Amino acid sequence: MPKSSRINHLIWIFFLTIFASHAQQDSLVLGFKEYLGYVKKYHPVAKQAQLAIPIGQANLMKARGGFDPKVEVDYDRKQFKDTEYWDRLNTTFKLPTWFGIELKGNYQQSEGVYINPNETLPEDGLYSAGVSMSVLQGFWINERMATLRKAKFFREQSKADQDLLVNEVLFNASLAYFDWLRAYRDAEVFQDFLQNAEVRFQGVKSSALAGDIAIIDTVEAKIAVENRALSLEQARVKLIKRSLELSNFLWIDDVPVELQDNVVPNLEADAEIDTTLEILGKPLDSFTLDNHPKIRSLDFKIDGLVVDRRLKANKLLPKLDVEYNFITETPEFINSLVTENYKGGLSFRFPLFLRKERGDLKLAKFKLRDAEFERDNAQIEIQNKVIAIYRELDSYLTQNTLIANIVRDYGTLLEAEERKFSFGESSLFLINSRESKLIDAYLKRNEMQNKFFHTKAKLFKSLAINPENL
Repeated sequence: MPKSSRINHLIWIFFLTIFASHAQQDSLVLGFKEYLGYVKKYHPVAKQAQLAIPIGQANLMKARGGFDPKVEVDYDRKQFKDTEYWDRLNTTFKLPTWFGIELKGNYQQSEGVYINPNETLPEDGLYSAGVSMSVLQGFWINERMATLRKAKFFREQSKADQDLLVNEVLFNASLAYFDWLRAYRDAEVFQDFLQNAEVRFQGVKSSALAGDIAIIDTVEAKIAVENRALSLEQARVKLIKRSLELSNFLWIDDVPVELQDNVVPNLEADAEIDTTLEILGKPLDSFTLDNHPKIRSLDFKIDGLVVDRRLKANKLLPKLDVEYNFITETPEFINSLVTENYKGGLSFRFPLFLRKERGDLKLAKFKLRDAEFERDNAQIEIQNKVIAIYRELDSYLTQNTLIANIVRDYGTLLEAEERKFSFGESSLFLINSRESKLIDAYLKRNEMQNKFFHTKAKLFKSLAINPENL
């Protein structure tokens, strides 16, 4: 099957199986909840966001690798002219632990004509078991410990960032749906009033032919029909544009889906917006920043920078490494591990000026302070934005009531003017004027409702909700 045919087949199956139950008059209704459900499941950005947590887990696994046991084998042999110069074998098992302590087991064997005297070992080799540790720098915190701690914070930060990414794509998808819904309603308004104008034109034409009114009145009625047809055509162009914008968010199995002409929005979408976006039953007094993904992400970022600062501060200490190993030829006998037989040592390093270390510490403090400023600013911004949105929603409730009353009153005026016209007490000019006002009121109502829905989507984004019911 050609690729284009496969895509068309997918499109047909998609809209037939998902929305066939809502079929009305040869149209398929794309509900708001179903639409967002498919966006969350199939949109590339939403699928990209799902990678955040596995990436965090992978980083955590990588950091834990710093505490993996290690086996080291060092073998060196030289043979020349039937003479064995040396034959050295050094195997070590190391087990890193949390507080800069490393447990070690070692086996050494060395023989040959030209080995160093200090390498002379028993014939069966020499076993040792001991411990090495950093006493000052690297005891309470070291690179391995810091990397593991930061990886844990990064994993939790990734979860919060995933919620933010999913929320962002669902927010943009919601705006596209609301704009599509408005464009469809605007086109319906012009379609309805075009039909009214055509009916009126036929009535005026019949009256003019009967001699009841002047022929010139048919011209005005025809102009009204043409104006309504022009407005409808412009509304259809805008609807096509909004449909294509909506199609940007529709994907099925990595295949982009184009919205078909017979697919329409749910005209009762306002009943499901709050539940779909999960903002229903969340009054202003219940708002809290404690679990906001943006704040949680910044908090985990700060926790990681605190660890980094502690690590840099620890590097101001001298580096003192000590090592102690029991030595024995017979490891199978525990009593052979005596303190008289040992191998030990220490190393001490300390830069005189510590300019690099002090510079690193200052930079770590600056980064930490910068992140704290960012978090404090984000808290204020989110809090004020949410409060403003709640105030705006309250205002739109009042505005929607007012515009509904205005539409009703303009409708009453138009009906009254049409009755007067039927009695010969009015004119087509007045009817067209009343009708134009009513059309403007309908369009204003659609615009007001669209702004109301946009504001709900803004609240959804400000709360950074990742809906669980999609």
